[in-house]
Amino acid sequence: MTLPTETAHPELEGLGTYEFGWADSDAAGAAAKRGLSEAVVRDISDKKNEPEWMLKLRLKGLKLFGKKPMPNWGSDLSGIDFDNIKYFVRSTEKQAASWEDLPEDIKNTYDKLGIPEAEKQRLVAGVAAQYESEVVYHQINEELEAQGVIFMDTDTALKEHPELFKEYFGTVIPVGDNKFASLNSAVWSGGSFIYVPKGVHVDIPLQAYFRINTENMGQFERTLIIVDEDAYVHYVEGCTAPIYSSDSLHSAVVEIIVKKGGRCRYTTIQNWSNNVYNLVTKRAVAYEGATMEWVDGNIGSKVTMKYPAVYLMGEHAKGETLSIAFAGEGQHQDAGAKMVHMAPNTSSNIVSKSVARGGGRTSYRGLIEIGEGAPGAKSNVLCDALLVDTISRSDTYPYVDVREDDVSMGHEATVSKVSEDQLFYLMSRGLTEFEAMAMIVRGFVEPIAKELPMEYALELNRLIELQMEGSVG
Repeated sequence: MTLPTETAHPELEGLGTYEFGWADSDAAGAAAKRGLSEAVVRDISDKKNEPEWMLKLRLKGLKLFGKKPMPNWGSDLSGIDFDNIKYFVRSTEKQAASWEDLPEDIKNTYDKLGIPEAEKQRLVAGVAAQYESEVVYHQINEELEAQGVIFMDTDTALKEHPELFKEYFGTVIPVGDNKFASLNSAVWSGGSFIYVPKGVHVDIPLQAYFRINTENMGQFERTLIIVDEDAYVHYVEGCTAPIYSSDSLHSAVVEIIVKKGGRCRYTTIQNWSNNVYNLVTKRAVAYEGATMEWVDGNIGSKVTMKYPAVYLMGEHAKGETLSIAFAGEGQHQDAGAKMVHMAPNTSSNIVSKSVARGGGRTSYRGLIEIGEGAPGAKSNVLCDALLVDTISRSDTYPYVDVREDDVSMGHEATVSKVSEDQLFYLMSRGLTEFEAMAMIVRGFVEPIAKELPMEYALELNRLIELQMEGSVG
């Protein structure tokens, strides 16, 4: 039985078009300057009226960014023109107190994306909306606020909670961690700041939504989450951008601290358009008995390089990464995870699912490190790739470094292809070829989808169906 080829499935040929590819009128973006320099960094800090220590940190980031080489592994990043990027676009002078107060063009964007509806239906405990470089709207449930939960944009947190902010900012991901973390440190703007006090459980997710509208825009949000002892929070972020003929850059930094007995779940459903380089650094530290969970859905972008990490610093700490990646024509999803065991009886679990078609490429790049002084550590890695046709590609690059005797370590990787037998069987039960293909893909990713809250699982399944129909890139 021959494998399906690209031309054998004309219903898949439209994959690469994109549902959220429209752009709004863009006066602020048109006026923004291109290129990166010390003057640009100083201007960003000055416009935000930041303290001197933050300006110094930004300038240090700029200097390190210039010194550090581009990654010589992973995806091809040669298409990034740093001199052509707009590093800061202020779309409005102040945050809106309500959706109705937003400028009309921005409000229309989020109305189309359904964000206010999620808030109205109380599907989320707090909402943040970032448009271009800054958060334009923020709201938190009053009951949570009364319990001491802080949920605001990172710029405001720097002003309103300076001591807490300075204590943790840059402690998980240093300024010089990698080239793109250095760039983010120099020009960061927006993002979410969350603090959950001891014993407080935020049972309904906090949600943030990031939208790039300007052509050649660089979005560099900075998110910092502190989960105190025995506390819990689930944070969900979504991302889209218009389709342009030239590229945009998204280079975020996410730092998470989970203290003793705490638990944090961070869910991303990324649906960037196919002209976005998505180069993100995400890392968490988990202390004694703490749990950190990354749930990652990568649907769009031209290139994604993202490897969420957990440093297990205390006994019985747990880390988990569940990820899905789709790559269509012209896309490379280079994603994975990193688990570092630094204490006894820690455990980690990585489940990675990827789907490639139309010549797209998916890569899993993972690191498991079990250091000296971490006896009883347990780690399990499962990587499954599904190829829809004969011209797509999947790679797995595992790296394991074990420096302790009494440990348990497992790694399993599989690559499978959609066969004519599978399609024939389902079509003989009355399904069309498209319905059969979509069912195979949904079944493949179901172990990840079931971990999402219901409304987000439904959204992921909708994106999968659009992906297979050809409406989403």
